[in-house]
Amino acid sequence: MEMIKVKGVIEALLFVSDKPLSAEKMLEILKDDVNKKDIIGLIEELNAEYSKENRSFRIQEIGQGYIVSTISEYADWIKKLYKSKIIPRLSKPALETLSIIAYRQPITRLEIEGVRGVNVGGVLQTLLERNLIKIRGRKEGLGRPLLYGTTNEFLQYFGLKDLTELPRIEELSDVLAGGNKNDVTTGTQEIQENQN
Repeated sequence: MEMIKVKGVIEALLFVSDKPLSAEKMLEILKDDVNKKDIIGLIEELNAEYSKENRSFRIQEIGQGYIVSTISEYADWIKKLYKSKIIPRLSKPALETLSIIAYRQPITRLEIEGVRGVNVGGVLQTLLERNLIKIRGRKEGLGRPLLYGTTNEFLQYFGLKDLTELPRIEELSDVLAGGNKNDVTTGTQEIQENQN
């Protein structure tokens, strides 16, 4: 198959997929016509074409795959179209719990509660129901508590390629410094200590 045709197939697959599509899955569909390097190169070509033509979308790498998404400058109009379908925002306790899990995973409920200082049972249930976290197994030791970690849906929700794109703790301290500096410093110190 000619590369121009392969590029069209990749574009079509990405347009119809409602979740990130991995290069491996595209290889499986395309059979022996291309390799992974070819697919990544063709995706880059497509994005260059979209950018040159000032298109309203790009192919974005999220989690373990690629997805077509609109660029942020069109967000206000898209929100108007999908008012009732917009994913509800996460509460402050849910965001705090999710950030602790993201930075310290795999982590137990007790360890999360140690950092937050409050019971997180209900928040964990909400995050599990939204598929932003999942149970990653059990910790060795007394009681063998459940271990929690983030999912690909977490990466997609926040528009991250992988966990390395999370801001560093120092960056968070600077951003959040507008709020209560003592709370931010205490929270980030606890996370930093636990990362080491």
